[in-house]
Amino acid sequence: MGIYALTGGATGIGAELRRQLLNEGHNVISVDIQEGDIIADLSTPDGRQLAIDEVRARAPDGLDGFIPCAGLPPVAKPLSLVTQVNYFGVVATVEGLRDLVAMKRGSILIVTSNSAPMIDTEDVYVQACLAGDEATACADIEARDGHTAYAGSKRAIAIWMRRNVVDYAASGVRLNAIAPGATLTPLTERVMADPELGQIMRDFADNVPSGGTAQPDQIANVMRFMLGPEASFIYGAVFFVDGGSDAMLRSDEF
Repeated sequence: MGIYALTGGATGIGAELRRQLLNEGHNVISVDIQEGDIIADLSTPDGRQLAIDEVRARAPDGLDGFIPCAGLPPVAKPLSLVTQVNYFGVVATVEGLRDLVAMKRGSILIVTSNSAPMIDTEDVYVQACLAGDEATACADIEARDGHTAYAGSKRAIAIWMRRNVVDYAASGVRLNAIAPGATLTPLTERVMADPELGQIMRDFADNVPSGGTAQPDQIANVMRFMLGPEASFIYGAVFFVDGGSDAMLRSDEF
């Protein structure tokens, strides 16, 4: 059996993936801001380093996989928190644990979103993230909106993944991403309760080909496959698990 580490393991998709991995007999190190094996605030450099150090202490012989699943929704305030957790927290923890995954020739699975393609790559916010300029990205997004904060952070992290596939592969690490659609989690519930974004999200979910939202296990099932040996030749994929919404909106792109 393997040893995995994941962030955001207390609720939603992360909690379901943790449950499935434990049921298979794996050892799972869970990082979260409220409850878990490691309590850390990934919006801050100190919190990110704490998470990295604590995972390293618990898995000195390496990781079979790392899943940075922690994320904040577009209704989080201030909006810069979305940027800090969804992009910079992910990059920091992935880079900080890369060598542990390489020790076991394991897999890193990024969590992006079906909303990521809705923001242009050339957007100044996305470009600030990709440049590693946290201060500029955070300042820019405070003057904008929640959708851009969330979808832009997910766009940036998907591009970051693709740009790093070759380098990570050379060290024995498979790097991929999953792009969930609307899924019934506490994060989604916060958005649906929002007076501005809630109805928009409900209408969107009702109009995807599947006709509704996913359950966390429907996303975690695919994540578990992506982490496992059956997916050993998959590198650099962005796997949409979204009820067909990406195909609906971008039918000529793949």
